[in-house]
Amino acid sequence: MPHEEAAWFAFAEDDIRMAELAIQEGIFNQACFHAQQAAEKLLKGLLISKGTTPPRTHKLNDLVGLTGEILTSELREQIILLDRFYIPTRYPDALPGTLPLGLPSEHEARESLSTACTLRERVMKFVKPA
Repeated sequence: MPHEEAAWFAFAEDDIRMAELAIQEGIFNQACFHAQQAAEKLLKGLLISKGTTPPRTHKLNDLVGLTGEILTSELREQIILLDRFYIPTRYPDALPGTLPLGLPSEHEARESLSTACTLRERVMKFVKPA
């Protein structure tokens, strides 16, 4: 695996690990943030593996649109939902009402982590020879 995409995947692994640790510690907003970050880095690594330079964006919707037929429509929808955590989990003065009930719950954190892990499995099947 070329160095550049491997670096993106290594950083994604760190974000997945941080999300796991945050859930263990009950810091659910950070679990959601790191799950979103893992997805972003996995998608950018995937695009690089396809010979595409990823755009400089944090919007998962923009990145998912460039992946072609690699992702199922269900997984695409789950990934795009992670975008809702990017701003409000980082800043205490984020736009009011960004997350309807305040900070993410444990359920949302676990769901976000699950999405990132599912994406990781799909991406690794694509980039590694069978």
